[in-house]
Amino acid sequence: MIADWRSAAPTADVAFLLAFPSLFSIINPIGGALIFDAVTASFSHADRVRVAARVGFYSLLIMFGALWGGAYVLSFFGVSIDAVRIAGGTVVALSGWRLLMSVDQYADRKDRDRQAAANDPERDPLQMAFFPLTLPFTTGPGTIAVAITLGAERPPDGLGLLAFFIGVSLAAVANAAIIWIAYRFADRVTDFIGATARLVVVRLTAFLLMCIGVQILLSAIGDLIVKWRAV
Repeated sequence: MIADWRSAAPTADVAFLLAFPSLFSIINPIGGALIFDAVTASFSHADRVRVAARVGFYSLLIMFGALWGGAYVLSFFGVSIDAVRIAGGTVVALSGWRLLMSVDQYADRKDRDRQAAANDPERDPLQMAFFPLTLPFTTGPGTIAVAITLGAERPPDGLGLLAFFIGVSLAAVANAAIIWIAYRFADRVTDFIGATARLVVVRLTAFLLMCIGVQILLSAIGDLIVKWRAV
């Protein structure tokens, strides 16, 4: 039994090393912290701390749901894993490309959304934790697509499957913890990096996001080629 767990451990390590940077790059907790700081600027310090914790928790639930059940739901509707990987990789790569090529427009759109949320007179700190701070600002459609694509990489069964889900779950927990920390100290992050550094962070994140999408796409196409040759 111990030998079986030792043989499955590399699967968990690989799953974590694949899932953590993929989720981190598309979540972009530093950029999210800038939005969080602006939306919650009128809240008390205690409310900001509570909302940050709630956003981290909601983000974890969304990632867990997409990682654990997303691929199974798509399988139920007859969508193949290869199709999910190709579509997910394409969406992520195109999202990174658009963000890289139009950072200013993207920032302006985010700023308009942020101002609309902040100017809501009936807003409640904890009610805003899920919408719009968690969805779509933090773990939006892009994060869900990436998580489903990662979940589609799961081994068929056995200890390998368990080790895989342990690895991706730890990656989700780590990202949720980073979200909580970044949002908890969002005001300090904003003061520290400044406006120019903010644009640099967004551009670097966009490039990394595009590379991750291309890697997912190339891996899916390579696997398809291998299958076709085998047939």
